[in-house]
Amino acid sequence: MSLVPYPFSRAVLSAAAAGLVLVTVAGCAGTGTPGPSTGSSSSSPAARPAEASEAPAPARLRVPSLGIDSALMRLGLNKDGTVEVPPAERGMTAGWYTGGAVPGEPGAAVLIGHNDTRFGRAVFHDLKDIAEGAEITVTGATGEEARFTVDSTRTVRKDAFPSQEVYGPSPAPVLRLVTCDGAFDAEGHPVDNLIVFATLS
Repeated sequence: MSLVPYPFSRAVLSAAAAGLVLVTVAGCAGTGTPGPSTGSSSSSPAARPAEASEAPAPARLRVPSLGIDSALMRLGLNKDGTVEVPPAERGMTAGWYTGGAVPGEPGAAVLIGHNDTRFGRAVFHDLKDIAEGAEITVTGATGEEARFTVDSTRTVRKDAFPSQEVYGPSPAPVLRLVTCDGAFDAEGHPVDNLIVFATLS
């Protein structure tokens, strides 16, 4: 997935979501995801890379209402500037974009996962069913928890991905979950992304 506002790329998901494969069946697992806008300020405390924070990296994601309970892998950037997504063979594992905030710290923390892959349904398969007010818990490596409440969800075209809203600076701790959504294009790639917006409870 990329840090720039590109749509998911053809081979590996863009920074926003994820999905999968058999091109006509799969979702986003094969390409990078759109990433943060190149114009965002890296000097702002709310926008600084997670590595600059002393908070422990996130280790686990739970969404009780959907039965999601996943370890979190680290995701960086692909060579083309899109954000990495978990490999298709790890479709049931979500990932944390390390260029964003640590969940629970000031700023936007972004978690990305596939909805389907060539191996079948994936970790965010049911994310479209999440309700406003649902609880999301992210646990750090040493057991500390950050609890978030879902404010809203939005389905957007990949070619109109709201990079600033997803990756841009925030004075408060916020969380975004991103995956693929919608119909498939002529090459079998999902045309939309589903974004879940949540704030620290």
